[in-house]
Amino acid sequence: MKLAILDDWFDTLRKLPCFAKLDGIDVTVFTDHEPDPDKLAARLKPFDAVVLFRERSAMTAQILDQLPNLKLISQRSVYPHVDVEACTANGVLLCSNMHAGTPSYAAAEHTWALILAAMRQIPQQMANMRAGRWQMGVGKTLQGRTLGLYGYGRIAKTVESYATAFGMKVVWWSSGEGRARAAADGKTVAATRADFFGQSDVVSVHVRLKPATKGIITAADLANMGSEAVFVNTSRAGLIEPGAMLAALNAGRPGQAALDVFDEEPITWTDDPLLSHPNVICTPHIGFVTEDEFELQFSDIFDQVVAFQMGAPIHMINPGVLDPSSAR
Repeated sequence: MKLAILDDWFDTLRKLPCFAKLDGIDVTVFTDHEPDPDKLAARLKPFDAVVLFRERSAMTAQILDQLPNLKLISQRSVYPHVDVEACTANGVLLCSNMHAGTPSYAAAEHTWALILAAMRQIPQQMANMRAGRWQMGVGKTLQGRTLGLYGYGRIAKTVESYATAFGMKVVWWSSGEGRARAAADGKTVAATRADFFGQSDVVSVHVRLKPATKGIITAADLANMGSEAVFVNTSRAGLIEPGAMLAALNAGRPGQAALDVFDEEPITWTDDPLLSHPNVICTPHIGFVTEDEFELQFSDIFDQVVAFQMGAPIHMINPGVLDPSSAR
């Protein structure tokens, strides 16, 4: 098997213990990002299998149609960046562990870091000091304030534990099923969607991006937030209605946004209107970028590669491309 690993920008994976699972496989690690679909297809033509580094590279029909040797794409979690129909049409099996039991502490910790940075003006205070000045404003204490968590999943529950330790009140919103589970667990669920956004000093979104959740946070939701509230997104930019985030910040509701995810990634230009907005704190999609998280995620991904090589594939998304007797 010839295996390509895409977008490992800092050549991190070779240093992880789980990389040893690929012993005996011909592995090529690409440490750059190739944005051009045809050039990416040309790069991948010699390979039987591809490992994706989250959504850094999309696997579209334009690319897959040019890869007659490709038999496997291995990744983890949701796959809005992979054209599953094109995979099936080209005989490519997509494997992705959708039910990993361990929460992403990295994403939860980064969410909390952004909340603290926004409420205490940490980036702005640093910039002010480096410019030869002293204090530039007055921050806010988290104790007694309200954190709104949108999405009742593992990461949100971990963030809740941090909020509780800091003395915050936590209120929840989610799908109808998620709200029912939260209420059954004794959590405080907002009476209405408008109340959720209106009463929260901080709103943090923790929802998987899929067709049903695309644009689930609307301009009206953001307009219901207070002029001093903070909106935090470490999930996916596609959860927000297109254009709504910038328009909301320009209108002053919410007062700040702390963002780790964006409509286009990677961003390599300096004049992006959202990144350069004075009321935005931004990080370059690093919520999951820790050695510990990489070990957790890529251990699963490499297990999928090995299982496929052994003829017993696991975590199959489109098993119909194989002889049904090989599925399990």
